[in-house]
Amino acid sequence: MTATSAGIPAARTRTRRTLLREAARRHPRALFGGVMVVLGALIVLAIGFGTVAIAPGTTVAITLHRVLGIETGATWSAASEAIVWDLRFPRVLTAAMVGAALAVAGATFQGLLRNPLADPYVLGTASGAALGAAVALLIPVRIVVVEFGLVHAFAFVGALLAITVVYRLSRLSAWSGMTSLLLTGYAVGSLLAAGLAMAMYLSGATLRQIFAFLLGGFEAATWPRLAIALPLVVIGTAGILWRARVLNGLMLGEEAAAHLGVDVKRERAILLALGSLVTAAAVAVSGLIGFVGLVVPHVVRLVVGPSARAVLPLSIAAGACLLVLADLGARLLGDIPVGVVSALVGAPFFLFLLRRAQSGYEL
Repeated sequence: MTATSAGIPAARTRTRRTLLREAARRHPRALFGGVMVVLGALIVLAIGFGTVAIAPGTTVAITLHRVLGIETGATWSAASEAIVWDLRFPRVLTAAMVGAALAVAGATFQGLLRNPLADPYVLGTASGAALGAAVALLIPVRIVVVEFGLVHAFAFVGALLAITVVYRLSRLSAWSGMTSLLLTGYAVGSLLAAGLAMAMYLSGATLRQIFAFLLGGFEAATWPRLAIALPLVVIGTAGILWRARVLNGLMLGEEAAAHLGVDVKRERAILLALGSLVTAAAVAVSGLIGFVGLVVPHVVRLVVGPSARAVLPLSIAAGACLLVLADLGARLLGDIPVGVVSALVGAPFFLFLLRRAQSGYEL
């Protein structure tokens, strides 16, 4: 085979990829609908798989019965209903919610900071949440309100306090806005990480619980916890989607955005607050789960282009799909931490994307 003929299949493959990507950019709504269908199928499959297998039809019938009161004629045992509705359904929906939250926050921070390597934890949110959870475990008091304990509350407050401190300190710097924000986030995150290390050193018997939070997971997911976290994620996500056009302007640069009539300081603060809110709510119920907010928006942007009006909703759907799948994999592998699965899948995949980008290939 000659070099020319060997290059023909590769050229055809690149042409197909280019055509598919152009079609995705022209019809992002159709792509979003397709991803949502995949998400629905994944949720049904994830609920059915486990130590006790439950058929997809039974899962759908139980859901219709509990949510809408519709009887489909199917029969199931009380144990199957308890497994589906009380154990697996809240876990799978929590995984979808956290995946959507981390992905939309990652897309927001990547656009806002104009940095494709930014993720929801770039401004110290993860370190603040982890330190808050560790402090809660060190306190010899156990308070539980609506199945939310001190760990969840302190993690949420710690994440929000971290981003608040970073934002306020960055405004005192002589550097430009985004540069100051990134440097301050790195410095505050390092300081909080040192505090976390000290808390782990002093933790004693609670060290395992701290590690469990750092690795992330959904084994403790319940309906009440989901009901508390979901409104925060929905409100934050809706606010971000409402400001998609503003985010497009900010991605052009602060001066260009100001010429377009955007109140740069105000909108930047609002987007930072909204992104941090959804991140904090997600971290409070799941612990730290990496690479979702980094990889998903990056891949979506490669497929549909840089417009936030397409990237944000697709990132939400794709992030939910990814974390539902990761949680399913974690359960099938012996209920290992979901953060381990996301790292094992996300890190090599992201390195693969970087390698292809450096080689001049298109996705």
